[in-house]
Amino acid sequence: MKLSVNEYRTRTRALQEHLLSLNAEGVILFNNYYILYYCGFAFIPTERPIVFIMNTKGDQALYVPFLEQEHAETKITIDQVVSYPEYPYILHPMEGLLKLLNDMDIGDLFCSDNDGYPFIFGYKGPTLTELAGNRPLEISDFIEEKMTIKSPAEVTLIKESVKWGNLAHTLLQRYTRPGETETEVSLRASMEATRSMLDAIGPVYQSQSAFDSGAHAGYRGQIGRNASVPHSLAGNIVFQTGDVLVTGANAPVWGYNSELERTMIIGTPNDDQKYLFDHMLGLQQTALEAIQPGIPCSEVDREVRLYYEKHDLMKFWKHHAGHAIGLRYHEGPFLDIGDHTVIKPGMVFTVEPGLYAGNMGGYRHSDTVLVTEEGIELLTYYPSVLSSLTIPA
Repeated sequence: MKLSVNEYRTRTRALQEHLLSLNAEGVILFNNYYILYYCGFAFIPTERPIVFIMNTKGDQALYVPFLEQEHAETKITIDQVVSYPEYPYILHPMEGLLKLLNDMDIGDLFCSDNDGYPFIFGYKGPTLTELAGNRPLEISDFIEEKMTIKSPAEVTLIKESVKWGNLAHTLLQRYTRPGETETEVSLRASMEATRSMLDAIGPVYQSQSAFDSGAHAGYRGQIGRNASVPHSLAGNIVFQTGDVLVTGANAPVWGYNSELERTMIIGTPNDDQKYLFDHMLGLQQTALEAIQPGIPCSEVDREVRLYYEKHDLMKFWKHHAGHAIGLRYHEGPFLDIGDHTVIKPGMVFTVEPGLYAGNMGGYRHSDTVLVTEEGIELLTYYPSVLSSLTIPA
């Protein structure tokens, strides 16, 4: 199930060719998702720098604190792991990094995703410019563009994520009832879905995620009045009849994510709830029909905004129509009027325009879609009509 060594080699060859085109001598990467993308090493970033280095000959190294050495040697696809004792220690880790660059024949002209290790958990240290005497060439745009187009193997992992996120959401809906708490219901659904997933694919499964170790579904506090806050936080809220609920479900599979969100209502929906729910479906359908290869992302959001304006719904608007997804839960490009990135086959987006109406709550479905040569393939498949999302009181 995990990505093959050849997949990583294809990625690093493209990176090597880009370095040669820039006449650069190597590349230095600090971003944990970039490191995962190029060598398969998943870790939790701390104040201790972890660095991926490659020169134009294709030689690769991972520079890690001693406490991560064993972890790195068992998880990655490259054969050279160089460790430093600790941070901040007597000799700062960046001094050791400079020696490693010299050993790999990387001199003054190199690329990096950041001018030094970023401030994480109190880290302090010199920039690469200060160390090497020359400011590195920026390479993040190149990497982001590569990460945007998913390979068939990546799509397979996202589809596997969809499957187990769907199960977690099914259980979430089943266990949600008035008088229960979001904490109990979310934990029960997530645990049962994860156990089922591990029973089915446990020998070949790793989450490769710093956030979840299995399938998860919950509400993140988007219950009742709080459903109108798109990025609320869980609060152990007790469900009540009449509540509007906005859900979220995902299951990271070897680092790859999907997104499934649904709006549910406890008890018989009233006319205002039906009205907003139906228009939320209309907004999402507008976005789904607008996504086509060859058009800019902004055009999708433009079509969605026209729907808002036509139906006098802008007073309920709060965010763009969606975003890319993959190794990160949120990635670019964005289905936003300000993002003119051209949509291409292989991109994977969430599609989630919403309506947020204060005391009437929030209304948002999110589905994960793959852009194909002909249009889109809907990867998530959970029921979306109100009759299927009404919870008995």
